[in-house]
Amino acid sequence: MDRQVDIPLPSGHRMRAHWYRPKDANPHRAAVIAIHDIFGYTADIERIGRRLADNGYPVLVPDLYDLPGSKPLCVVKTLKAHEMGSGEAFEQLEACRLWLLSQPEEPVTQVGVMGFCMGGRFAVLYAARAPVQVVAPFYGSIPGNHAALSGICPAVGGWGKTDLIYGSHGERLASHLERLGVPHDIKTYDNVGHSYMNDHQSFMFKKVAAASPMRARYDENASEDSWRRVLGFFEKVFSGQLGT
Repeated sequence: MDRQVDIPLPSGHRMRAHWYRPKDANPHRAAVIAIHDIFGYTADIERIGRRLADNGYPVLVPDLYDLPGSKPLCVVKTLKAHEMGSGEAFEQLEACRLWLLSQPEEPVTQVGVMGFCMGGRFAVLYAARAPVQVVAPFYGSIPGNHAALSGICPAVGGWGKTDLIYGSHGERLASHLERLGVPHDIKTYDNVGHSYMNDHQSFMFKKVAAASPMRARYDENASEDSWRRVLGFFEKVFSGQLGT
């Protein structure tokens, strides 16, 4: 059960998003915002949204590149917000949270955020400033100062050690969370690179990205282990077994 919806933004623009409803919803009234990577809204983020829904979560997948203006300008604005840690992208995510809490189709009182690559950084920064219950960032850039994440909720995520750009950022996040006293399950996988949970079918991803310093490629074993950890951690948080 899925369909496209329009999310009203403070600017008056209505952002495209996809809404996935589970056949059997979890009993915790919990939903998830899934944030795409730098490639934007693709079949891969649809696959991820459906998998979350198959596990009982209503899921909203926004297209962060859907802003007023030309597509190239929208991409630039989103990437600028990604680097600066402020901008319209965070208003888009907040609009998603509010939409989830107010829509009439699924009872939602708790919200989690899951993001990949670019979306992983957005997820972490948004979770440090918004009243969400859990965050699942994967191989995104993490601020160097732990204070930038003050207020963050419990986190579960993963990085690949052979990623020469962001491979150390999982350990950085774990260190920040330890210092902040926030429950977490952050794992860095040996012999795995960037984007190991994303199974893009494009030539660019399969050939070019794998040869880049990020060593970006899908890894089934690390991906499945990450799914196991994410779903287990979500259940603990949303059921109240793991406090904030």
